[in-house]
Amino acid sequence: MTYHILLVSHICAVIFSGALFVLRGVWMLSDSPRLQQRWVKVLPHVNDTVLLAAAIGLTLFIEQYPLTNAWLTAKIVGLLLYIALGMIALKRGRTRRIRIGAFVAALLVFLYIVSVALTHNPWGVVG
Repeated sequence: MTYHILLVSHICAVIFSGALFVLRGVWMLSDSPRLQQRWVKVLPHVNDTVLLAAAIGLTLFIEQYPLTNAWLTAKIVGLLLYIALGMIALKRGRTRRIRIGAFVAALLVFLYIVSVALTHNPWGVVG
């Protein structure tokens, strides 16, 4: 039962995280003032905390760990790249072109991470 709660929590948090990132990216592309709203700045951090807690719980439950299992290592590396690209896309990109490029790249990395999770293969769906 605990495994299923963790798994569903993790999957829901992943879906919500991706959807919220896309929404924030669309707002960035349209120069929307909505990006400056307090809930837009706080909610991703709350969701990411749930996502991380569920991920750690799942890792402990299935007894597979990063640096031991290649697919989990690939997810962690992908996650770090996704975070960096997301920061460039939504905050740190100096030009609009850089932000758009980082946004598209972050979405591709997000899809890669999901494919690794679904296949348990560090190459994702191409492996």
